[in-house]
Amino acid sequence: MTHLLCCTLLQTGYYTATGAGTHYSAGTLGMFVLIVVIGIAGYAVQARLQAVFRKYSKVQFPGGLTGAEVAEKMLRDNRIYNVKVTHVQGHLTDHFNPKTMTVNLSDSVYSSTSVAAAAVAAHECGHAVQHARAYAPLTLRSQLVPLVQFSSAAATWVIMLGLVLLATTQNELLCWIGVGMIGMSALFSIVTLPVEYNASARALEWLESSRTMQGVQLVQAREALSWAARTYLVAALSAIASVLYYVFLILGRRR
Repeated sequence: MTHLLCCTLLQTGYYTATGAGTHYSAGTLGMFVLIVVIGIAGYAVQARLQAVFRKYSKVQFPGGLTGAEVAEKMLRDNRIYNVKVTHVQGHLTDHFNPKTMTVNLSDSVYSSTSVAAAAVAAHECGHAVQHARAYAPLTLRSQLVPLVQFSSAAATWVIMLGLVLLATTQNELLCWIGVGMIGMSALFSIVTLPVEYNASARALEWLESSRTMQGVQLVQAREALSWAARTYLVAALSAIASVLYYVFLILGRRR
């Protein structure tokens, strides 16, 4: 969102400098409001996720397995023997790393015997299963990582320079290059959606079919993973809204 703030300030300065006043098109204002609304929704979803995780972190897993043990069991049941379960610092920093072939579980998951810990551990192993089965969206996301890292770092400066050139020369090319770079982040967020939802589906399917979790606890795990998935949905909507904002901004300069 830093690049959005910088360019909004630059846009305001441009209009003032040309004597046109701080006038924004209805489309630009609409997109700005949309981004604010999505930001508020994202905060609400994150707050709800934290509340749900805290709630089910207090519910003990009937089988008495820790998050690490659940992860190891799911990997074995899926005949995956080249992935190691490790411990990482932090809260909800859990992730699967295909480069090191590790399922990394956070402080609140690795040694915990709660329903929340079991759900998160199974979800991360869902990514390991995706990798083992060559799940196409996961492969695509991994391929996009280096490109997105570069474009995210450079997009702010490209857009800012592009707006300066647009104001002085009416040349839009650099602006559209910047929009394309921001679009890479949006594409990454969109591709992430099926990856995350599918990992949760694999986790819940295994938890039920293996009888690792049943009844009320399975419903609780499903709720926790559903709220986690919604954070990625909000992130994707925010990324798309940012791209549209810049499109409206550039098109508005033509008037």
